[in-house]
Amino acid sequence: MSFSNLKNNRDQISKLVQAAEAVGGGGEKKNYDDDRVWKPTVDKAGNGYAVLRFLPAAEGEDLPWVRYWDHGFKGPTGQWYIENSLTSIGQPDPVGELNSRLWNSGHDEDKEKARAQKRRLHYVVNALVVEDPSAPHNVGRVVLYKFGKKIFDKIMDVMQPQFADEQAVNPFDFWEGADFKLKIRQVEGYRNYDKSEFASPSGLYSGDEAKLEDVYNKLHPLAEFTDPKNYKSYDDLQAKLSRVLGEQAMMGAPSMQQEMQMNTPTPTPLMPSAAPVTAEEMNVDDGDDTMSYFAKLANEEA
Repeated sequence: MSFSNLKNNRDQISKLVQAAEAVGGGGEKKNYDDDRVWKPTVDKAGNGYAVLRFLPAAEGEDLPWVRYWDHGFKGPTGQWYIENSLTSIGQPDPVGELNSRLWNSGHDEDKEKARAQKRRLHYVVNALVVEDPSAPHNVGRVVLYKFGKKIFDKIMDVMQPQFADEQAVNPFDFWEGADFKLKIRQVEGYRNYDKSEFASPSGLYSGDEAKLEDVYNKLHPLAEFTDPKNYKSYDDLQAKLSRVLGEQAMMGAPSMQQEMQMNTPTPTPLMPSAAPVTAEEMNVDDGDDTMSYFAKLANEEA
């Protein structure tokens, strides 16, 4: 869609909400110093502040965000596993399958292993940096911003308000969107975004269409984050997982079929037992900052 058609064909809030609910879902980008990606700066106390404006979908793309999962953990071999999950593109993933077996083994120790290896959810959007007190040179840049479920929930809250006196807002809209005030605190050793909030709706650059078109032309395509060609194959990931965990650890986690064969049949209980939990049903962390930290550690140890 060209900029000239954008104003008359803006994404409806209902369409964005439906898309978010439907996917309930990038790429093999292992360069954690990607110049396109903006990261907030925090002080020694772990506090940070910036103002961003989330931007509409780039030309040729349907949604202004994309989401993907990855895994980041250190195995007993001392090696790191930092890879995107094939579940991002609807395919089976070896870590997810292993985690499902561990979780359903009935052993607390195995559940702890699965928790340590669980997938982490990431969203990616285009954003305009409106304020960045710690790095003012970023102001005016169109960047990629990665975040987790907590910030996405705040986006959903303004698109789908809970109370009658609140008006639905499409935060990705040039003309009727709203700036996002990112407020970061350190709480119990983790970054906390609870105080982040949207400002009142307003036109970006007061609706100056020349400036808006310039921003629109600088949007980064998001399709690469879910392009299958940017993902390693199942076999490659399985081999990497075996190296990281060690053959003994892999052998110590039998498949669900093997477990069924080993288990002695028991009488049918009066109440139906819980269905096995899949890796996709396990809780996911808001792990963008954690993944960056893991990647840094892995690079330092390489």
